[in-house]
Amino acid sequence: MTDTHLIKPILDYDYPTVASGQGIYLYDTDGKTYIDGCSGAVTASIGHGVPEIVEAMKAQAERVSFAYRAQFTSEPAEELARRLSEWSEGRWNWSFFVNSGSEATETAMKIAIQHWQEKGRDRKNRFISRWMSYHGITMGALSMSGNILRRKRFIPLLEDYPSVSAPYCYRCPLKEAHPGCGMKCAQELETSILRIGPEHIAGFIAEPIIGASGGAVTPPEGYYQEIKRICDKYDILFIADEVMTGLGRTGKKFGIAHWEVTPDIVALGKGMSAGYTPMAATLVSDKVMEPILKGSKSIMAGHTYSANPQSAAVCLAVLDYMEKHDLVRAAEVNGEYLLGKVQEMAKRLEIVGDVRGKGMLLGLEFVPDVRTKGIFPLSLGVTARVIKRAFDKGLLVYPASGGIDGAAGDAIIVSPPLIITPEQIDSLVSILEKSIFEVQEELRAEGHLNKAAV
Repeated sequence: MTDTHLIKPILDYDYPTVASGQGIYLYDTDGKTYIDGCSGAVTASIGHGVPEIVEAMKAQAERVSFAYRAQFTSEPAEELARRLSEWSEGRWNWSFFVNSGSEATETAMKIAIQHWQEKGRDRKNRFISRWMSYHGITMGALSMSGNILRRKRFIPLLEDYPSVSAPYCYRCPLKEAHPGCGMKCAQELETSILRIGPEHIAGFIAEPIIGASGGAVTPPEGYYQEIKRICDKYDILFIADEVMTGLGRTGKKFGIAHWEVTPDIVALGKGMSAGYTPMAATLVSDKVMEPILKGSKSIMAGHTYSANPQSAAVCLAVLDYMEKHDLVRAAEVNGEYLLGKVQEMAKRLEIVGDVRGKGMLLGLEFVPDVRTKGIFPLSLGVTARVIKRAFDKGLLVYPASGGIDGAAGDAIIVSPPLIITPEQIDSLVSILEKSIFEVQEELRAEGHLNKAAV
């Protein structure tokens, strides 16, 4: 291990040092080129090294980089809130700016609780979430997360909010098959509400497309319509965690728009700043804000860097760039091309059991036998092997392992910047296929194929 004082994800691993980035590519200090096939952590949506963003940073820094939100507002923060209201077509007219997706979901939780408090319903302070979900690493956000691997170290400190099965049609946790299932995974929400008592529940939170905990698990048509119906029936706020899916990633401005449903609160992050600055947001509807505006007139949340003018200016420049280059539409069109190429690739590989997702957010699940949908034990490290092979060949993809009760499940996310071209997609898929094939043959040599290992 090289001499370091930095706490990295794996303490004794020698990471290459990134030197620069341009478009869909990153370069390390040894001169190696990488296709950023996952936008970092599904973040760098407009690519790297965009001059317009750099200019916006410089221009704002020359005016003012920091002002405390309890003392000043700023033109960039006001304009960003207005633009996000426009992007949502007035569905969520209020923005609370924070620094990360974890803070955005936790702020959503706090605003939901305060909404009910200001209506005199203090007992509505619990949340329901799904297993196979991830809403962030802060304690409140982790309490809402159904990611068993990430929860297990902190169980004594966490609330038991996950209680509903994921809409995981490829491997239904309820042993049903869509469409004959009657959407039982959605009906579980009603069962959970009745067991706890709707008078205790402030909100239900879900990722429109499940990201790191499942590898772009995508619900069927009708799922979110039923979820929203149940929430409305029992007077429960619906929170959409759009940290990964929001602002164009799935080929629509918001991922939930694929189901034509309007949540009460939305959490944004990642693509809002495209990785150029730490910033995220909680978007709130007029309905949720109304009792607060009539009551305390203050949201009990906030951070030193909330609504930071420097970061707000950067996010505005990102939205400008997306609009100028019509990147939401590009994500839809090139996303269909990417999906087609990955599906074709999957037919040539024995261990790719499922390809799913929307736009520029795709997931691939790995299995030892596509007929039985068997699963590899996590001890085999299949996901890590694929990621390592791809990395060595100059392609970055994102892990999504352990989604099956924290004991098994291997998947990756492919989510390149929205600026990627069809020719670049061809290169990405070519490297990915070679990487998966090599892992497949390695597993064959070890005797792990054509049988369910768990």
